[in-house]
Amino acid sequence: MATDPAGSLMRRVPSALREAWDVLRNLTTTSPARFAVLVFVSLILLFTALLSLPASAADGRRISLADAVFTAVSTICVTGLTTVDIATTFSPFGKVVIFLGVNIGGMGVLTLASILGLVISKRLGLRAKLIAASDTNPMRAHAGPVNESQTVRLGEVGQLLRTVALSTLLIEGIVAVALYPSLLLAGIGPLEALWEAPFYAAMAFTNTGFTPNVGGLEPFADDYMLLTILMIAVFLGSIGFPVIYALFKHHWHVRRWPLHTKLTIITTVLLFFAGAAAFLALEYNNPKTFGSMDAWDTTFQAFFLSAMTRSGGFAVVDVGELYGSSLIVGCMLMFVGGGSASTAGGIKVTTLAVLALAVWSEAKGRQSVEAFGRRIPSDVQRVGLSVVAWGATIVALSTIVIAQISQEPIADVLFDVISAFGTVGLSTGLTAELSDPAVYVMALTIFMGRIGTVTLAAAVAATSRSQLYSLPVERPIVG
Repeated sequence: MATDPAGSLMRRVPSALREAWDVLRNLTTTSPARFAVLVFVSLILLFTALLSLPASAADGRRISLADAVFTAVSTICVTGLTTVDIATTFSPFGKVVIFLGVNIGGMGVLTLASILGLVISKRLGLRAKLIAASDTNPMRAHAGPVNESQTVRLGEVGQLLRTVALSTLLIEGIVAVALYPSLLLAGIGPLEALWEAPFYAAMAFTNTGFTPNVGGLEPFADDYMLLTILMIAVFLGSIGFPVIYALFKHHWHVRRWPLHTKLTIITTVLLFFAGAAAFLALEYNNPKTFGSMDAWDTTFQAFFLSAMTRSGGFAVVDVGELYGSSLIVGCMLMFVGGGSASTAGGIKVTTLAVLALAVWSEAKGRQSVEAFGRRIPSDVQRVGLSVVAWGATIVALSTIVIAQISQEPIADVLFDVISAFGTVGLSTGLTAELSDPAVYVMALTIFMGRIGTVTLAAAVAATSRSQLYSLPVERPIVG
């Protein structure tokens, strides 16, 4: 009896595709965290390929694999650290690729996928809501229900996605229009400024910090209007889309703001002023940074540096010339980062706020952690501790490895590593001089910092299991 191998193969292909589709669909709902890691890795590979094209290079030659990988990771993870000069290395095509990449990475890959699905189908199913919800709240990234009240409820996910899309387009558009006159006054041609304005707007709102022109912000060091606009855009990008959604929904009715919104804004403002005060006190007599400026310039640049160390990544002064004490302050600010579900990195300001409230409650002898008439459940506190522990471990290991490979001063290594983990983009100049092995370690640090320590832990962990029993209690000595 004759057989038809080709026909049998064709019959098996649709079945294989259906099985692959079922696996992917189950992955998105049973483990959104692992799906997020998969999508991030896929995007990094895609953008590595695009940036490796001769058309992406200004001189028409392929850049090295290490530089392509690092730039792709820094782009998708909206970091801003770079091993090459963006302005001179990449062609207009390469810069467009970077521009698209930071907007994709800034909104969040799962959020963007959900937005596209909403646009196409005009509605969101439960699966799509679960995927999007995991992008706006890392505590949803594990299997199983989230019992406590959420900042953004599942029924509000569709509204949040619309807010993400509209706020990104609107804020970047307004910032680009506001920046255009300053670029013209700086001597940039009208057509060139028409491209650089939206590029700067995207880099500011996504907290990336890439600059399209030679010299970065140095030509605009005295343009307070441009620098102020960049600070505002960085602030809006760093507070997070759930906060923007809450502000849009409740406007200035502060009492109706969710607890997450209150903690994010209050902590962000406090760190902004505390960082500026610290830089002002430590650098006012440094002749290589603020020492050569008058009182007004010194004060303004201290606030600008404070805003950028939170995740903005733009720099007017040479970070490598800061005193060691200022580098430590910068490390602290970068490690904290911005708001949850934002374009910023770090352990997040709400994590710091929750742990500070827990310490305060313990000092007061209170049974629970409370703020603004709300109780913060114990699982949120445990996640906060886990985030800090994971973050500190990642930074420590990366610092040790890169310091051993490069044999550079530990202060410079630590600063650049924390800048990578916090997806900030500021550098002492070390990153551009690293060897290829150290570059790959730094890229891995960026990746782990961007996808989030909670998401990383949930992606690596096995499927959660219900525990139907409780072990006896015994209290070890702590402290």
